Amino acid sequence: MKNSYLILLLGMLLASCSTTKKLADGETLYTGVKKIEITAPKRLRLESRQKNAVTAPLSYPPNNPLISPYWRTPFPVGLWVYNWDIKKEKGLKWWLYRRLAKKPVLIADVQPELRLKMVENNLKDYGFFGIGKEYAVHPRKRNPRKAKISYRIELSEPWRLDSVALWEWPDTLATHVDRIMPNTLLTKGSQYDVNLLEQERQRITQWLRNTGYYYFQPDYIEFLADTTRQRGKIDLRIVLKQGVPEIAFHPCRIRNVGISFSGSAGEGKRDTVRLDGIRLDYIPPETLKNRFVVRAIQMRPGQLYSAWRQNRTQTSLVQLGVFKYANLTVAPADTVTSRALDVKIDAVYAPPVETEIEVDLSSKSNSLLGPGLTLSLSNRNMFRRAETFALKLTGAYEWQIGGADNIQDKGLVNSYELGLNLNLTVPRLAPRFMKTNPDRQERSTFQIGTDFLNRHSYFRMVSFWGNVAYDFHTSRRNNHTLIPFKLTYTHLLKTSHEFDSTLNNNPAIALSFRDQLIPSMTYTYTFDRAATYRNPDRFYWQTSLTQAGNILSGIQYLAGKRESGKKLFGNVYSQFLKLTSEIVGYRKTSDNSLIALRFMGGIGYAYGNTKVMPYSEQFYIGGANSIRAFRIRSIGPGSFHPRTESVTAYLDQTGDIKLEANIGYRFKIAGRIYGALFADAGNVWLLRKEAERPGGEFRLKGLWKEIALGTGTGLRYDITYIVIRADLGVALHAPYDTGKKGYFNIRNYGFKDGLVLNLAIGYPF
Repeated sequence: MKNSYLILLLGMLLASCSTTKKLADGETLYTGVKKIEITAPKRLRLESRQKNAVTAPLSYPPNNPLISPYWRTPFPVGLWVYNWDIKKEKGLKWWLYRRLAKKPVLIADVQPELRLKMVENNLKDYGFFGIGKEYAVHPRKRNPRKAKISYRIELSEPWRLDSVALWEWPDTLATHVDRIMPNTLLTKGSQYDVNLLEQERQRITQWLRNTGYYYFQPDYIEFLADTTRQRGKIDLRIVLKQGVPEIAFHPCRIRNVGISFSGSAGEGKRDTVRLDGIRLDYIPPETLKNRFVVRAIQMRPGQLYSAWRQNRTQTSLVQLGVFKYANLTVAPADTVTSRALDVKIDAVYAPPVETEIEVDLSSKSNSLLGPGLTLSLSNRNMFRRAETFALKLTGAYEWQIGGADNIQDKGLVNSYELGLNLNLTVPRLAPRFMKTNPDRQERSTFQIGTDFLNRHSYFRMVSFWGNVAYDFHTSRRNNHTLIPFKLTYTHLLKTSHEFDSTLNNNPAIALSFRDQLIPSMTYTYTFDRAATYRNPDRFYWQTSLTQAGNILSGIQYLAGKRESGKKLFGNVYSQFLKLTSEIVGYRKTSDNSLIALRFMGGIGYAYGNTKVMPYSEQFYIGGANSIRAFRIRSIGPGSFHPRTESVTAYLDQTGDIKLEANIGYRFKIAGRIYGALFADAGNVWLLRKEAERPGGEFRLKGLWKEIALGTGTGLRYDITYIVIRADLGVALHAPYDTGKKGYFNIRNYGFKDGLVLNLAIGYPF
């Protein structure tokens, strides 16, 4: 029966393939934009938002767009159904008509003249006055009742600011504003931009509100542009509107500050205390120590009002992690025009204990697939000082779903992981030399944990670890993380015969897997310049330096133990230095597209007590977040390539040096669906020459031949709080001998065999 309906629908569609059948005389079906041409003076570079001001009004979508507004899908089902001859309003045909029919988009619906007028008005906001504009309709040769539209926009030199000055401001306000005018966004020679005017209005208002002028509003500021003195030059005056309330010209002070708590366990008589001028209203006993609350509140009686202090207070209270929410209101103390202000905070405690269960499905590039489970139990405010104690249990199973034919027990559980993590986070517990501005958040974290890893047919390993970490900010863009102490112990519980054979054949790999302690220190610096209106391109740089065993080795050296192979608690400890750095840039090309670029590298050097870094600290490459055309740990080090029939080959493919570069073009397709084109390159190398891994050492000569290269395309589904990603990678160059000559040396075993599909959550960078 279903097949009959499909045949009937197909027959009706084929019988009405014309998409212009019902057009009246003089009507033309709009089939999209043929071209949008923008001509500008030489050396004038249009920014993405300026281009968008032109293209957005002109990009009117036709029926069934594929890539709007230029290309349509080859099957305009909606138009086909619209052209059916409907004789009665009932039955299957009528039901399909109501569901599928799409009214044709006509040239008259597009209104190209009106759209050009919209472009002209948009460009005035960016200083382009008197633009040239025209459009043309291009009928299709085979069917003149279908047509595309092309547009041509000719820009002249934009008008620029010649002078900027405050005009007739009261002396009390002018004195404050003059202090920030050297940093004005409106500089001489800059292009006229309405958006920058609005930003300058907000900047001046924010400064005044931070110096006590509570009643001042952005709408009180106007801009007068004088264009009569010289063509292309604008004299800009910043003035105040007529009728600004008198109270806006006077600073205000804080009279009272009070906070009221609710939502804590128990009910009873409320108590009130004053601490540092702040009134605290709560039900005894204290759920949170009062001094921690007072420290988070940045406003005090007698201070000039500051919008910055108000925002910082609310943020600091939320960052304590104790409150469900904290509402802060500022109101006149007496009358509506009072210069004295009262600050009232209503804070509601969140439930102290929180449980979270997370289930996920992991798909990895090493042909392993399986579910994972995470159970978290956290206690906020455990010692009434805004501490958070968390216990986390993790577990994961993995199945082998592909790989070499000699792998046995396919489809069975062949790998699992178990973990336990105890975490205590304390606000602002940091050494004195690390103290920063009190408005910057500082947190200290103490962690201990254990992990058990079972690789079926390979090995079983257990590890214990603990660390202390300090996180602090020195500015809005600069973040620092210091781990002054971390101790990790790894122990192989059981190994298979094949795994032992691999270790016996490669002493360096064997050393990296032996039982050992890793006492380390790590410092990480992060610079993150977020995108702004004036600079929509984001820049991110993170560098991390780790040292292991040096302090301990120095202490033992001073104590007289100067031989190699020194031990702690009966185990040899690692001694190495490791440096990693990553640079990421995002350049917007339009409102719906950008170019993402990443460079990263790292180097690790083991010395003294050990000659090889622990396996967990070595570098590897490939996979969903690296070179997507190669599976994880499938290339390197250098030009070395292990025997493909070995199931433990991935153990060999690590290194002491890593270089990687990625570039991708990300663009919106439709709705929440985005696309990507990308290219990835990189490899890992050894610092020391190894007979067991020939060609693995780092050498400048012929280095470019040892850089793996791949490209590909991908789809992303963005549901705001999570991004589901699928990337299809195609290898172009392998760093090892494949048996094929030339740079593009990937052997063609078949189209399917040359593709690598990566499924992941989130963007690779």
